[in-house]
Amino acid sequence: MPQKKLIFDKTQMDEAIDRIADEIIAEFKVTSKNSNPIALLGIQRQGVPFARRLSAAITRKTSYQPLEGILDISMYRDDYGLRKPLPVIHETVIPFTVDDCDVIIADDVLASGRTIRAALDALTDYGRPRIIRLATLLDRGCNEYPIRADYAGWLHKTADNRKIIVEFEECNGTDGVFEKPWDKGGDYKA
Repeated sequence: MPQKKLIFDKTQMDEAIDRIADEIIAEFKVTSKNSNPIALLGIQRQGVPFARRLSAAITRKTSYQPLEGILDISMYRDDYGLRKPLPVIHETVIPFTVDDCDVIIADDVLASGRTIRAALDALTDYGRPRIIRLATLLDRGCNEYPIRADYAGWLHKTADNRKIIVEFEECNGTDGVFEKPWDKGGDYKA
């Protein structure tokens, strides 16, 4: 594996998540008795722990517990079947109706915007949210689609030949945001 370089540590990640939670609380005027349901949907895989941490931060600050779900977008990607190896299909878990919900899609890194386009397609198969927002820990600023994060921990422009990797302790054993040379023959990331 090519050498990875730490660009944001655990403390910086926690601060960014708290900042994003504050922005969500302000926009939706979240209180302990929120009238309209707010749902955080983490995109498989690294969006899931990010969404859970955002939810925990919102609950800690307001006593309101957002709805939580998991969204797999593998079958909605525009490059499905073009990459080798094929993507691993994960489970989508949305144990509530998204109709008339304020939905926040959460993912670790916003790069081209293709993953988010796929997430929008997947989400609308489950219903019609009242509003959809996007939260991302890191925005690379290199969008190919007209998609922007409503809430972003950082804007970190990186060369096209560099990859951003976000690690969460609950999945990877450590917290950190790393940069490394892009390995074109590497793993498929859904």
